[in-house]
Amino acid sequence: MSQPLLKTSIKSLKLIHQGKVRDIYAIDANTMLLISTDRLSAFDVILPTGITNKGAMLTQMANFWFEKLKHIVPNHLTGIAPESVVSNEADKDQLGARAVVVKKLKALPIEAIVRGYLVGSGWKEYKIKGTVCGIALPAGLQEASKLPTPIFTPSSKAAVGEHDENISLQQCAELIGAEMAQKVAKVAIQLYTEAAEYALTKGIIIADTKFEFGLDNNGVLHVMDEVLTPDSSRFWPLESYKVGSNPPSYDKQYVRDWLERIGWNKAPPAPALPNDVAQRTSEKYLEAFEKLTGNKLA
Repeated sequence: MSQPLLKTSIKSLKLIHQGKVRDIYAIDANTMLLISTDRLSAFDVILPTGITNKGAMLTQMANFWFEKLKHIVPNHLTGIAPESVVSNEADKDQLGARAVVVKKLKALPIEAIVRGYLVGSGWKEYKIKGTVCGIALPAGLQEASKLPTPIFTPSSKAAVGEHDENISLQQCAELIGAEMAQKVAKVAIQLYTEAAEYALTKGIIIADTKFEFGLDNNGVLHVMDEVLTPDSSRFWPLESYKVGSNPPSYDKQYVRDWLERIGWNKAPPAPALPNDVAQRTSEKYLEAFEKLTGNKLA
């Protein structure tokens, strides 16, 4: 699709949720249609400028990881063809490679963040307190240092337009139960570790990432939404990685950096992106997609 798709309009199904990037439609009691648009959010605010092919890249990259990591934890994919659940051509034209049919799960009210490197808000906290999300780390680490072991640092799940907030492991346990909190932490770190080791063989460092989890009707934990994409992760090129500075990234950090430079106050409405920034962002997403998956975009 040459023009970014900012909003879907599926007439044959009911829209039940519009997130920062995804539009979700009800199919039946057990399944939903999830469509990744070309919307981009930064600092938890949706930008007015779409990123060409972003939705297709996110969906296909997530599907790649879901398949690769399915031995660790079940995922939300059903294998049902999206085209089979809509009833007219106009609806089908909006699907392409950006849509999947997924299980309807009860989402856990947390973001499961795993950090493997010291950067971003974690680096800011470490400089002041020697901790990341209250977790003590060894002295003497620098920006972009690899952590001794990956750490689980959950956050609250904010509504659209609001900011996620870091929470303690104790707060996480209060939200979802101590046993489930331990299970989510273990699975999230396992997913990150295996993915990060694979990505290194493709020349990419996964500095950190976030997962979302949900439960099926039997209480079985599933990973859902998206996994290990440039939207949910910080990807660095291995070739330019250097401890002591924040490396250039394949993810939307490129957009965040531009927004920081222009002095935006991070409150809605967000400014429109210049064409060159939007195009460069699309190119960075595509480069990460092709490197990691070894595939061409469908």
